[in-house]
Amino acid sequence: MPSASSPFDQSFFQIGLEWGAEGLARLAPADIVVVVDVLRFSTQAVDAAAAGRTLPLAGSGSVNGARVAAAASGAVVVAGCLRNAGAVARWIVAEQHRRGDRVRVAVIPAGELTGPSEPGPSQGGCVRVAIEDQLGAGAVIAALGDLGLDHSSPEAAVACEAFRSLRGAVRHLLLASGSGQELVDRGLRDDVLHAAEIDVDDVVPVLRDGVFRAGSH
Repeated sequence: MPSASSPFDQSFFQIGLEWGAEGLARLAPADIVVVVDVLRFSTQAVDAAAAGRTLPLAGSGSVNGARVAAAASGAVVVAGCLRNAGAVARWIVAEQHRRGDRVRVAVIPAGELTGPSEPGPSQGGCVRVAIEDQLGAGAVIAALGDLGLDHSSPEAAVACEAFRSLRGAVRHLLLASGSGQELVDRGLRDDVLHAAEIDVDDVVPVLRDGVFRAGSH
């Protein structure tokens, strides 16, 4: 983790945002990490929790979100997406009340890996910004702001306002995005539309012992 003096660690703010596992490593330590991988890891975790099932990191079938979750050591890790953004915000506020102290939140849109599966300086891999994850992260941050947790970094504020201004176009944007078109080409258009629904689930998957399951306080 970076020192508190790093200009990129967003340590001054209660809510920070960075992209992927590499971005998470740049942030100051957080109490809660929200992994946002809308197509499809986080949405799968929410679907599983809503059905009373669990989603293990191993074998989840989604590299991007699972990779971020595995990297988030020392924090409570939850899965957030468009479908449960409001529920995640309420869960975080309840967790802050339970602890009786201010919690620091890192919202991490997973993006998509390009190049090697384990990117780094020598391998040349990188994280592609995915608009569905930016919108999902923005939805969580906007919901936190609505509940009074609005001390957001500039990076988090930009995602929040992008979601607020584009909320009415989310369905179209996800379908038209590169990630959405990739799934449509595979015959998974309904999956994209399912992931594009906003605040329709009230469950918050929490990572414990390598498995996401419905969380409670």
